[in-house]
Amino acid sequence: MTILYGVPGEGLGHATRSKVLIAWLLEQGHDVRVVSSSRAFTLLDKTFPGRVLEIKGFHIAYKKLAVSKSRTIGLTLRSAPEALQVNFRQYRQLLHGFRPEVVISDFESFSYFFAKLLRVPVISIDNMQIISRAHLDVTIPSAERESYDVARYLVRAKLPRARHYLITTFFELPLRLRYAERTTLVPSIIRPEIQAATPSAGSYVLVYQTATNQTDLVEILQQMPEQEFRVYGFNKDENHGNVLLRPFSEAGFIAELAGSRAVLTNGGFSLISEAVYLHKPVCAVPIPAQFEQWLNAAEIEKRGYGRRFEAITAANVAAFLAELPQYEAALSSYQQAGNEVLFARLAELLEDVR
Repeated sequence: MTILYGVPGEGLGHATRSKVLIAWLLEQGHDVRVVSSSRAFTLLDKTFPGRVLEIKGFHIAYKKLAVSKSRTIGLTLRSAPEALQVNFRQYRQLLHGFRPEVVISDFESFSYFFAKLLRVPVISIDNMQIISRAHLDVTIPSAERESYDVARYLVRAKLPRARHYLITTFFELPLRLRYAERTTLVPSIIRPEIQAATPSAGSYVLVYQTATNQTDLVEILQQMPEQEFRVYGFNKDENHGNVLLRPFSEAGFIAELAGSRAVLTNGGFSLISEAVYLHKPVCAVPIPAQFEQWLNAAEIEKRGYGRRFEAITAANVAAFLAELPQYEAALSSYQQAGNEVLFARLAELLEDVR
């Protein structure tokens, strides 16, 4: 089949998991073209040369450690006219030489609109749709209610009326009845490199930070000199006693993730999913005003896989480390057969739209 695959450019989580599915689709003999932007485009273009078109994506703006709704809207409005022009030219190029039979979107809008223009079916594959299509099993505090309402509205509006929604998740939830027929929950997408890694219980904690303007992180971790921390996200190679800053290295990160004692991160879905797959306890500190991150962190805590905190402090990290044995016990029961469930369900859906 001819398939157009849309990947958003914000962050690299969408790109790394989409890379797994795109590679599988190519192995199955499908002709796949990809549209993406920003860092995701760079990664995917390097992996699949000649198959990836660069479009203009929208970006999230941060203010301190929280998502700034007003700055994000302003940035989007300023970039929208240019983005639409560039994307129109790219899609016109696609129309001349490539007509997809199906569009797969990992929460990416322009490929979805292109599908609607051509009247071809859309298959949604992402973790975000769980916010609106499932019954949540955690109590949402009043402080998160506005973020939840915004997230639920945006998720519903993002890819409406797709042929089917495949929701990747490390936590099972009951689907809302009206969505159940066109929705399937599948295990999180796990990179082959993670599947090939051999987990071991090391002595260090792996730290990953995307909002790198938390300038006091090193000082906070230095308050626990008996514990070693290996920190990714600042893209530096520095030694600060018990805190080691690591430069970007995908292979190095995977190796240290597999050999870590535990993981300290925000609420990002991809890393949390990989940590759970490798049975690594997670200390999750979601970025404020990002409900999806709050939900991931809340589910980690609910299932006993780790803890959720509002801020990184020495006291919070110490409290997490003191309870590692019980998190390890809870994680020992988590089982996942790689990506086979997702591959099988996607194959069925593609066969249905032929």
